[in-house]
Amino acid sequence: MKIKVCGMRDGLNIRDVENLHPDMMGFMFWPGSKRYVSRKPDYLPDVCRVGVFVNPEPADVVAKVREYGLNRIQLHGTEPAELCRTIHQTTGLPITKAVSIASAADFDACRAYEQEPSVDLFLFDTKCSGWGGSGQSFDWSLLESYQGSKPFLLAGGIGPGMEESIAGIKHPHFYGIDLNSRFETEPAVKEINKLSLFINNIRNYEQNK
Repeated sequence: MKIKVCGMRDGLNIRDVENLHPDMMGFMFWPGSKRYVSRKPDYLPDVCRVGVFVNPEPADVVAKVREYGLNRIQLHGTEPAELCRTIHQTTGLPITKAVSIASAADFDACRAYEQEPSVDLFLFDTKCSGWGGSGQSFDWSLLESYQGSKPFLLAGGIGPGMEESIAGIKHPHFYGIDLNSRFETEPAVKEINKLSLFINNIRNYEQNK
């Protein structure tokens, strides 16, 4: 199971999280977010760096890719498949497409990207009034309704005490989890002890399967 820690901004905190060996770390480039990265941190991790954008202009994505040395793009808005393809072609990077979920019908949105090779990963987040960051989970039993062929990350309100439930997810395309607000002391600052315990528990469940 892959682990992504999102909403990073502070250089020292980034170093501390990196020492927990997540697979990916996310940086929010949407100005409307409380975790918006307005300037480059004084330290960037060696793990996969994911730039998170909401309905961006391709030129803006290219600029951030160069400045931050991004390895993957996450599109969290209403970007059509054509824009995903354009951003992939201009950056050369794979695309994660976020899809907001509140009911089984919401997985229908995945169909528009199933035949788009630039999108190789979905992220299923809780539908809310904004673009993620609600701190709330959706009903994970709804994952059974996803009949697509692409792997997905699970996001939305994942926090301490959910390790066993996550380890019990049996969907064949379940790829990993996205951790954010429920491990913070304030927006964009992760509580290392809490995050470390959670990650260790998840990895123990994986090893003991």
